[in-house]
Amino acid sequence: MSAPRSAPARHRRRLAVLLAALLLPLAALTGLGAAPAAAASGLTATFAPQDNGSWWKGTFVVHNATSAPVTGWALEFDLPAGVSITGHYNGDATVTGRHVSVKNAYYNATVPPGGTTEPYSYWFVANGPIGAPTGCTVNGDKCDGTPDVPPTAPGKPRATAVTAHSVALGWTAAAAGDHPVASYEVLTGDTVLATTTTTSATLTGLTPATGYSFTVRAKDSRGNPGPRSEPLAVTTVDPASDPVPPGAPGDPRATAKTSTGVTLAWGAATDNVGVAAYDVYRDGTLATTVGAPATTATVTGLTPSTTYVFTVRARDAADNASAPSAALSVTTDDLVGQGKYLKAGYFAQWGIYGRQYFVKNLDTSGAAAKLDVLNYAFENIDPTNLTCQAGVTKGVSGNPQDPDEGTGAGDADADYGRAMTAAQSVDGVADDGWGQLRGNFNQLKKLKAKYPNLKAVVSIGGWTYSKFFSDAAATDASRKKFVSSCIDVWIKGNLPLYNGAGGPGTGAGVFDGIDIDWEWPGTDGHPGNHYSTADKAHLALLLAEFRRQLDALGGPHRLLTAFTPADPAKIAAGWDLTQGSGVFSALDYAMVQGYDFHGSGSDNSWEPARTGQSANLYPDPKDPYGFHFSVDAAVAAYLSAGTNPRKLAVGFPFYGRGWKTVADGGAHGVWQAADGAAPGQFPEEAGVRGYANLIASVPGMTVYHDDQAVATYGYTGDGGQWWSFDDAWSIGHKTPYIKNKNLLGAFVWEMSGDTPSGTLMNALDAGLK
Repeated sequence: MSAPRSAPARHRRRLAVLLAALLLPLAALTGLGAAPAAAASGLTATFAPQDNGSWWKGTFVVHNATSAPVTGWALEFDLPAGVSITGHYNGDATVTGRHVSVKNAYYNATVPPGGTTEPYSYWFVANGPIGAPTGCTVNGDKCDGTPDVPPTAPGKPRATAVTAHSVALGWTAAAAGDHPVASYEVLTGDTVLATTTTTSATLTGLTPATGYSFTVRAKDSRGNPGPRSEPLAVTTVDPASDPVPPGAPGDPRATAKTSTGVTLAWGAATDNVGVAAYDVYRDGTLATTVGAPATTATVTGLTPSTTYVFTVRARDAADNASAPSAALSVTTDDLVGQGKYLKAGYFAQWGIYGRQYFVKNLDTSGAAAKLDVLNYAFENIDPTNLTCQAGVTKGVSGNPQDPDEGTGAGDADADYGRAMTAAQSVDGVADDGWGQLRGNFNQLKKLKAKYPNLKAVVSIGGWTYSKFFSDAAATDASRKKFVSSCIDVWIKGNLPLYNGAGGPGTGAGVFDGIDIDWEWPGTDGHPGNHYSTADKAHLALLLAEFRRQLDALGGPHRLLTAFTPADPAKIAAGWDLTQGSGVFSALDYAMVQGYDFHGSGSDNSWEPARTGQSANLYPDPKDPYGFHFSVDAAVAAYLSAGTNPRKLAVGFPFYGRGWKTVADGGAHGVWQAADGAAPGQFPEEAGVRGYANLIASVPGMTVYHDDQAVATYGYTGDGGQWWSFDDAWSIGHKTPYIKNKNLLGAFVWEMSGDTPSGTLMNALDAGLK
């Protein structure tokens, strides 16, 4: 896969235009507390309106009553009925209905001790009846500094089921105070035994034949606890009272399934006293428990196109477990639906520089409407902390033989710091220069808003940024640390501060999953990469840890994908394809390399002396190399290991690889002698041109099609340039192969190579209808 080259660092600071306060008469309305008490965060806020005839101005002044500066503030409030806001100043605001959320601008983030945000306090322009907003909070505290009113006590708990080691409880809901009820805690004494968001909980791990006293209290969304409920006394069951286990449940069956879940039903078990619960096991591990008399359960957190084995055991109140039911094997649905095909594409972070390819171009070319998943490439691994890295500005060295070419490199400016102009923006609205999310990330959010079915994943690694994968994956502790950091930065969106952008949660909602582009586990890749024979096992464990932590977030299913090699030797060295325990037990799908089978670069380190097809579907019998790469051979390596074909997407290059001074050899330059890489689209990328540039910028090139190998190439004549690439013809012949093999679909490296009208993407979409 291509990797980020030395795109010039272009950092621009945009000076905010600070508007002078309008010196107009104040309306007769008062602020939200003239002399508020100090809040827990140390900040309070007052509001003042100003009548300007056809519109009015509302200003919030943030006050710091403490003796230390407070950096970072956020306001939330609800507008009066009939009021609409047409402009915001000195803050980054989001309006949802009548609710307004405001984060500080970078220049007024720090409120000095005993001071305020004046003269740069947040203000808005409004239409409608003049009135003070309600529900005002600053950093979560009431703007007037008064303490929160907590929820009321829940109703007295009741026991709905009691066994030797567990008690199921239910209770009536508490009434909210100033903030909504977010959760309930179940306690015995002062010890919290369980936390739940519902009005029921099952307490496990209790001691048999033992008396307990339980209370419940509510907590609101700010973490304020309410008073406890009345206590409930319960005694767990004595196992000696019933030594007879239940009979085995009836054979389970699948009544429904999706790509990430299976609903099961089974016949009721019998017991001399009574069945208390059923335990459902997935591949021998307890997946979920349901209380009797229910005989159905849904197991979630599964991955698409994956086979699982389920059994069910019954338990009585004495916790005697039955023998397992008969085993049921179920394969989850694929990600896109049978008869449909995935279309994914990489967007290169650095494409906004020399390529002048912006997220907006995905929209104007028509590609966004055809894509299911967009991969954002690439993000790096911190070389010291072995965590996901963000918020840096160091560029790559530009020397592909430099073992530290990508060490510590990244581009926070392109990611979320650069203020995009109106012409570069998906919706035609320029970044204001002080928003906390700008750059490509803000444009991705706009693109996803326009195309709600489009998912975006962040791709970590690539050719230049894979150096430290082996270290990050080496131990259980390092894997947990690495995965947690990646989720924190890229899914939770806790971006490091950079030129006024970033901050906690600012990147939330940009990415719907994570893509691992480790090139290559267990074998060499970029010069200087770390690798080990243990990488194969560690990669499978790393992906399992990603799956576990992503699923633990709750909410919608997050994608976990990987870019995988075409070379059988690299597959064998780094990718455990064992069914049930290998990499595919965690992955939603893999993107199998379908290109770069041959090529030559500017450093002449690859194959400078002979041309070669870079993306052929089938082997060419005339291939003189000692190895014969092809898409079909790569796919066969996975399928022969038992991989579900609906886990595999095949790669298509939207670029070409070329050689210069190529002899004709009676074969239009195919497999002929050459003298290094042909001139590239960019000086630092010899031997590589995007498809649109290649077709337009290589004079005198004749395009040929190899029907046997299914490959496209171009030649300018004896002693000239020879290029291997995909065009609409080869795409039109490769897509039926995907259908015939029942593969999941296709992906593209990378989207900027296409024509402005989307010639190649249109061909891919048409071929996968």
